[in-house]
Amino acid sequence: MDFVQVETTAPLALEIPQVSLPPTALSPTSRIPKDAIRTSLKASTADSVLAAVYSLGTGGILLSNFLVELGASPVVFGMLCSIPMLVNLIQPLGAYLSERSTSRFQYSLRTHGIGRLLWLALVIGIVGVSLGAINTHQLVILTLLIVLFSNLLGGLGTASWLSWVAMIVPRRLRGRYFGTRNSAANLTNLVCVPMAGLAVSHWYGGTLQGYGVVLLISIILGIAGLGCQYFQVDMNPRSQNTYYGNSTKISEIQSEVTKDESSEVAESVHPPQNQLTHSVWKNSNFLRFLLYFSFWALAVNLSSPFFNLYMLDTLDLDVSYVTIYNSLQAGATLLMLILWGKLADKIGNRPILIGIGILVAATPLLWLGIGANRLDIWLWLPLLHILAGGTWAAIDLCSNNIQLAIAPIKNQSIYFAIAAAVAGGSGALGATIGSFIVQFAQFGGLLGLFALSSLFRLAALVPLVFVKEPMRG
Repeated sequence: MDFVQVETTAPLALEIPQVSLPPTALSPTSRIPKDAIRTSLKASTADSVLAAVYSLGTGGILLSNFLVELGASPVVFGMLCSIPMLVNLIQPLGAYLSERSTSRFQYSLRTHGIGRLLWLALVIGIVGVSLGAINTHQLVILTLLIVLFSNLLGGLGTASWLSWVAMIVPRRLRGRYFGTRNSAANLTNLVCVPMAGLAVSHWYGGTLQGYGVVLLISIILGIAGLGCQYFQVDMNPRSQNTYYGNSTKISEIQSEVTKDESSEVAESVHPPQNQLTHSVWKNSNFLRFLLYFSFWALAVNLSSPFFNLYMLDTLDLDVSYVTIYNSLQAGATLLMLILWGKLADKIGNRPILIGIGILVAATPLLWLGIGANRLDIWLWLPLLHILAGGTWAAIDLCSNNIQLAIAPIKNQSIYFAIAAAVAGGSGALGATIGSFIVQFAQFGGLLGLFALSSLFRLAALVPLVFVKEPMRG
């Protein structure tokens, strides 16, 4: 698993015509034309591609190598992984604020837009180090502060974005669409990560300056990705929360559209009625999912921040090698996402999460025999990353889909926010515990941590057995 797990994605295999979108946010009582849905999906896919470029510059192997070059300690690596998860605790506040807004698009610009622009301060900091204005220790502190505040803003907007996409993508197409959407971003990683790694390692001004150039390009494309959201059908959260449960209004919409379009509208806006009467804390099925989701996040993040550190520091591999490994992982994800998406639509997400989860749980044990010899560098490390790409494609896709299926649509962003907050806190705890375990040789260092993570991952799958996935429509 990468230092920073990035959700990746691909275009739906449809001819999607261009349409003119309304300048104001739609309410659920408004008919969403079929062409508008298709255009929204295409725009979301373009957003995911540009966001993938933004993410490779502001996280993952390039940021890991940047900190290694600055001489950062394992505790810094633990903090860097903990912060994005810990700030998920703010997601309930973000969900509350988003539900009081009147436009998902405008709310996204205020949160994600400002958060991405903050990374320009790190570009300035790199220039400052080159000029001798600040030292490397100060640059490490600046990096952590930028990670903190950019992720705080992202945490305020994530639940709103997920609720927005859940309204646009018809339920019966979610597996296929998110599978293909993620494939587009993984293809972007497959192409761009090794190019960026080579640019950083061979930059004439040094690796720090090389990273600064790559980071600046990533920020520009990340902002452009937010611009793609303008072409998605906007939603008014206030109307969404007051509309559901009024079957008369839904019937009126369905009577105005053809049978083909009516089924898609119903799937996009009509929730299971028995779920609307439950509050979050009375929804026992959602609570069982929360238990799994939080424990799984803790178990995974005991070790996930330190795989790149192990290769860059312990094995002393050049960053170009590690970017190639990450590209192989992205390629495996790209190939498997479509398969997992179609399979999830047929058999459901829970069976895949359990079956593949067992394999993911065993993966850290495979790192125990890895060394710096030629066989491991050219054979076993590439195979490990290919395995990780194929298995994590299933975990990320199905975790997202089962959450969309379990959460009722009324106040949906609140459910997403609570899940992210609980899992984020647990994941941050796992990364923090892992960073301190690494400091003590008597606990086995990195390899001992990998073995411990494997045991915890297996145990985390137990609550998932008791989660009930709603029937697919």
